[in-house]
Amino acid sequence: MPTITFKFEEKNIEPIITDIAVGEMILDVALDNDVNLHHNCGAVCACSTCHIYIEEGADSLKEISEKEEDFVDRARNPKYNSRLACQCILEEDTDIVVTIPDQSVIIGH
Repeated sequence: MPTITFKFEEKNIEPIITDIAVGEMILDVALDNDVNLHHNCGAVCACSTCHIYIEEGADSLKEISEKEEDFVDRARNPKYNSRLACQCILEEDTDIVVTIPDQSVIIGH
């Protein structure tokens, strides 16, 4: 089974490594493993609070849509590897590494 490694921009938070199955959404895996990742719109691609950086394994995720790109552009400090965790669904049996931006500056749940 592939794994996902959650790294954090916030200091003093150790990476979390857990399993992820083909067909699973990164946001769901994060929430199931007590990873602090805001998601104000409830995972319907209507905000940018679940913004993450895909460090490894981007090719194994569902392709980014125009709607997602629009919301990524609104995120704090977007980069070339930015995605929304609510739109990242694993499509291939590959390990993933993501970085969670600093959640302390985001208002939400």
